[in-house]
Amino acid sequence: MADVGAVSAATVAWRHAHLLQLGGLSDAELRTVLVRARQYAGLLREADRVVRPTIGAEPTGNVGPLEAVSGELRGRVIANLFFEDSTRTRVSFTVAARRLGAEVIDLTSVGSSVSKGETVGDTAANVSAMGVDGLVIRHRSSGACHLVVRTLAGDSEAMPDRRRDPGRRICSVINAGDGRHEHPTQGLLDIFTLAESFERLNTFDLSGLTVGIVGDVGSSRVARSDIAGMTALGARVICIGPPALAPRSLTALGCEVSHDLDAVLPELDALNVLRIQFERHEVKAGESKENQPRAASSNVIASVREYAELYAVNAPRVQRMRPHAIVMHPGPINRGVELTAEVADSGRSMVLRQVTHGVAVRMAVMSLCLSAPVS
Repeated sequence: MADVGAVSAATVAWRHAHLLQLGGLSDAELRTVLVRARQYAGLLREADRVVRPTIGAEPTGNVGPLEAVSGELRGRVIANLFFEDSTRTRVSFTVAARRLGAEVIDLTSVGSSVSKGETVGDTAANVSAMGVDGLVIRHRSSGACHLVVRTLAGDSEAMPDRRRDPGRRICSVINAGDGRHEHPTQGLLDIFTLAESFERLNTFDLSGLTVGIVGDVGSSRVARSDIAGMTALGARVICIGPPALAPRSLTALGCEVSHDLDAVLPELDALNVLRIQFERHEVKAGESKENQPRAASSNVIASVREYAELYAVNAPRVQRMRPHAIVMHPGPINRGVELTAEVADSGRSMVLRQVTHGVAVRMAVMSLCLSAPVS
């Protein structure tokens, strides 16, 4: 595959059949994925140029919007097992798999045997036994993907055909977000977006950059992946929010913690804004179910209005950041709570660039994991 741009980033051979987290990966391993994503980003841009050279023009090539730009996974089957709601991540993985030539199967908890009490491990083992090559899993429980890998690794005794065919490959498992643990592909696409914005796609060296993560950091799997990946590549990361959402214990992950957004704004090159995950917090006793998603029913903040006054990213606050600073958000955005519409739709906003990069990053992860040697 022809590369796009100079390959000066230090990379290594990828030897992981699964991607469960960014924590523990070396900077060279992270760059290996990011360099591959850079290659796919170039292929996707070229495909888009061929198919849609101008808005409204007739297609001039044979590559359709969801047809393969690379045949690396032609004949392979990817199963999306999403046991939590998702729009961007699920669709992004589907588009990425099809761009690699793979077939895609979508499975959700509704309508699956999980709704009958089957464990996620058993569901994954059964889907794998059908000859699926890769499992993309999102689950509300932290560690669910690790459990699946352990289940698949031990299923040779339960599945005699594996003993008869020791060369048969155990399918890859890719974590699409598990509880409050990690969301590794989101972390990678955030890093890619940061590197592109500061012209560091040739090295993916984030040294000298200061990244703020503001909001419900304690509940965020995205934050944990961002912290692990960005600090490994040299960035300084500051987690920001009220004590209940950004506890001091986060410093154990290698980041700094501040409870004063306004104080750190002038230091930031980038600010990743997180929504408050009300669904992961307790609800005050006596509150009705219809009020559960609302801040008034949560015991982590006093009110949405108070939170917005102290931590919402609005135009005046963005102006206090460095002149070149960017704003990111993993979505979904609660406009008017953690991020104003004026900022979300501004030139500083990289939200849609993040979504675009997600396809290339997930192509890279699937390509690498499905071709890695199985230990």
